[in-house]
Amino acid sequence: MTGMRIIFMGTPEFACPTLKTLIERGEQVVAVVTQPDRPKGRGQQTLPPPVKTLALKHGIPVMQPLKVRHPDAIEEIRALKPDLIVVVAFGQILPKALLEIPRSGCVNVHASLLPRYRGAAPLNWCIINGETETGVTTMMMDVGLDTGDMLLKAVTPIDPDEDTSSLHDRLSQLGAELLAETIERLAAGGVAPEKQDDALTCYAPMLKKEDGLIEWGKDAASIKNLVRGMTPWPGAYSHIDEKLLKVFRVQVGSGAGRPGEIIAAGRDGIEVACGEGSVVIYELQLEGKKRLPAAEFLAGCKLEPGATLGKKGAALE
Repeated sequence: MTGMRIIFMGTPEFACPTLKTLIERGEQVVAVVTQPDRPKGRGQQTLPPPVKTLALKHGIPVMQPLKVRHPDAIEEIRALKPDLIVVVAFGQILPKALLEIPRSGCVNVHASLLPRYRGAAPLNWCIINGETETGVTTMMMDVGLDTGDMLLKAVTPIDPDEDTSSLHDRLSQLGAELLAETIERLAAGGVAPEKQDDALTCYAPMLKKEDGLIEWGKDAASIKNLVRGMTPWPGAYSHIDEKLLKVFRVQVGSGAGRPGEIIAAGRDGIEVACGEGSVVIYELQLEGKKRLPAAEFLAGCKLEPGATLGKKGAALE
């Protein structure tokens, strides 16, 4: 426990382990700032962000400004006299007036090894780009997008079959541990901030659904990485006779053929030719149907070798 007055700013499930760690350490979390409740799921039921649910469970006051840069929100935060603001996947850019409030600054937990993968979707893009390791970085925030001075880093390997879901869970825990170490060292005056080298950076933009479209002309390894990086959301996909076909789990195969051509389809998977090599699909979902292993999928949707996945061309029987 550092004895600092802390405001925590975060929104999704990824931020919850860090808030939970602060609570378990006995830190003085004087308020939580999170995004407004919003409609979720097919039923569009209005639900609170995960961070709000956790905060209220522990009796921590919650603020949900539509825009944190609004003067009223800034003054409400200023009135709490925080020593430190901790930010984890909050979802809004913090203005200079807010960054200047806490005497010990605003510390962000970012899910990449900065300066690599600045931006909204670092977990997805590091997998899509075939990285073999990643990690988390704590940094002192400034007015730029993930450009502040770095404090501490923690590195972890990426398993070649790991998707974004499992990496998300690991990095959220790793980030919580690193933040605890960071605030201890900040309180003791034992962290030397390190400036980021802008020449080493790359951008990880927010994902759009269309980013998941599989281009079968690419090599098999790239397509496998796309599937991993797009799982669970927004999902990698192709088409069968205009119907959307989501692809969840694949391995690199050894076959060859026209890009998108189905080479084989059986209990061991559906092998599809790529621009170089092939991939074997083990789990997939046809539009309007359930997500299924390949063997179960083929029981209700017969795919013949020679058919082609894409916008048109693969016949259903």
